[in-house]
Amino acid sequence: MTAADHAAAYAEVADALTDYFDGLYFSDTKRLTRIFHPQAIYACATEGELLRLTMDEYFPIVDKRPSPATRSEVRTDRIVSIEFAGPVTAFAKLNCAIGRKHFTDFLTLVKLDGSWQIMSKVFHFDLQS
Repeated sequence: MTAADHAAAYAEVADALTDYFDGLYFSDTKRLTRIFHPQAIYACATEGELLRLTMDEYFPIVDKRPSPATRSEVRTDRIVSIEFAGPVTAFAKLNCAIGRKHFTDFLTLVKLDGSWQIMSKVFHFDLQS
């Protein structure tokens, strides 16, 4: 990728991740379905065992939880880095928070039909007081 292609791809991924951050903050699965591929995987092992969900399992959890927005939580969304394996494959490291949980998310993304979508979300969280 040329520097110009890299900059354009970075901007596209960063823009797409707006749906991710907004979807989490507002507990809005309509936004999340725009950024997550339907076959994406959600995984975490922070609590000592593997939690692995499909989007059909994950989205109902999001739908049921009170959103950070309704609790007027301060947003801490941050893109730490975006790396590219090629023009249609990316890896993003992000930070965000929901309640006392402060997350580090590792997202793999692919560009299909002109849109970036998350294929996997693997994350860790720390509890803050």
